[in-house]
Amino acid sequence: SRMSTNTSVVTEFILVGFSRLADLQGLLFSFLTVYLLTVAGNLLIVLLVSADAALQTPMYFFLRNLSTLEIGYTSVTVPLLLHHLLTGQRHIPCSGCALQMFFLLLFGATECCLLAAMAYDRYAAICQPLRYPLLLSQGTCLCLAGSAWACGALVGLGHTSFVFSLPFCGPKAIPHFLCEIQAVLQLVCGNTSLNELQIILAAALLILCPFGLILGSYGRILATIFRIPSAAGRLKAFSTCSSHLVVVSLFYGTTIFIYIRPKASYDPTSDPLVSLFYAVVTPILNPIIYSLRNADVKAALKRTIQKIGPAGI
Repeated sequence: SRMSTNTSVVTEFILVGFSRLADLQGLLFSFLTVYLLTVAGNLLIVLLVSADAALQTPMYFFLRNLSTLEIGYTSVTVPLLLHHLLTGQRHIPCSGCALQMFFLLLFGATECCLLAAMAYDRYAAICQPLRYPLLLSQGTCLCLAGSAWACGALVGLGHTSFVFSLPFCGPKAIPHFLCEIQAVLQLVCGNTSLNELQIILAAALLILCPFGLILGSYGRILATIFRIPSAAGRLKAFSTCSSHLVVVSLFYGTTIFIYIRPKASYDPTSDPLVSLFYAVVTPILNPIIYSLRNADVKAALKRTIQKIGPAGI
């Protein structure tokens, strides 16, 4: 049969996302600049938070983890994309595809949980200010961040192992520029409806549970803010949450679109564009959103420059 003769010989895939759009290929290579800026911006946040005593708070501890995630996510997608655009070689071995899928799921699932932890941090700071040091102790922060990374690793390992245990009969062309789980499922033999249902349910549980916690936290936060008598006080309290709200909206808007739907709804034209936004644009927004509007980060950067300045001279 077709399945028995071909499943054993599929040792590589071909990533064909954007291959027919020559003009877009030229434009995409400019993302090398975006990638370098993304890594530099997020690395700067990691270094500032690690080195500056004024930023040793739970909020910036979680922000450092978030910036680390963004560096990782963009680094497992953009360099390979640029290599394919530069060389025209779009082949990727099954092992390489599985490895990329694992890291995409690892970073994505970890970010789901980390954003929920950051929402809890904002809830504790605004709604329980007197108990904040107790609620967000160093041990609690380490536990929350460690749990987020562990959850991400389990999701990545579980989903990747599950998908690559399924039979691939050919064709080998993945309608995407990366080994995203919904795109790879297009190549699985036979009826995969049960497999799809399991993946969608797991994704829904992972994405919607933290999202529900975030909504609950912000419901309490808004109720507390509206009880503040002065407009200036309300604005100050809300401004501490606005950056996180923007990041949450961008992240969950794209992940819900990508993962919580059946394989039949996959669109090889629009889906890679959404993933491109998620993989290339969103990571560079993180340092912009959290730094340009954040007086603490600006002050820390100024102090660092002042320390380096005399040494450089």
